[in-house]
Amino acid sequence: MRRGHIAPVPVRFPQQVGQEYSGVVDKLGEGATGTGLEVGTAVLGSTMMNGQASHVVVEAATVVRKPPELDFLTAAALVAASQTASGALLELGVGAGDVLLVHAAAGSVGTVATQLARRAGATVIGTASPANHDYLRQLGAVPVAYGPGLVDAVRAIGPVTVALDAAGGEAVAQSVALGVAPDRVGTIVDDKAAAEHGARVVRAGRSPVRLAEVVALAARGLVTMPVRAYPLDEVVQAHAAVEARHGRGKVVLIVEP
Repeated sequence: MRRGHIAPVPVRFPQQVGQEYSGVVDKLGEGATGTGLEVGTAVLGSTMMNGQASHVVVEAATVVRKPPELDFLTAAALVAASQTASGALLELGVGAGDVLLVHAAAGSVGTVATQLARRAGATVIGTASPANHDYLRQLGAVPVAYGPGLVDAVRAIGPVTVALDAAGGEAVAQSVALGVAPDRVGTIVDDKAAAEHGARVVRAGRSPVRLAEVVALAARGLVTMPVRAYPLDEVVQAHAAVEARHGRGKVVLIVEP
């Protein structure tokens, strides 16, 4: 968003960024009556290009209550990743008996997708840098390193039936080369590669219902999300950490102490 590669809304400077939040209800508008929300209720949810701020204004219907078992950092970290991962698996029809290849499995979307796919009965092969291989094993995935030997390494493990690309680059082409049917190859990052190979762009959109389902699992310890937290005055370092690409889990900004 910041670099201009994706521009879903007209940009008018000064332009905020940020698509997700967690916090406490500060005020209620007239339309929020009857929702069960009160001032002081802990919540999380999606917003649009204004999440990196001390206050956000959102529609009450989009808000998900934060379970007391989850801290605010983890709650915020789950918002986009949960909705993206659960929607992608739904669109690709991932279920018991599938062998799912997740490109960038150690990232936030890959982390959730791996855990949800395992819960659905699928076997997961995850690509990541070697430093994250033990982490993927903890999530229940079979790790494979990025690089030119990826296709051969995955083929040696066994046939793949479905693939989710959260990395870009050669991921879609590699998935097709492994014999995955193009309509079961989904990408959340590479529309161009999807069009070239007949694969699918899997962006199911936001769903407070699906988000609440994953959050409930996380509250029970059945879905985890590592967090790398930065104070707001280190936002530049936080963006640099995201752009380094090999991070684990989610980068979160702490707006207030």
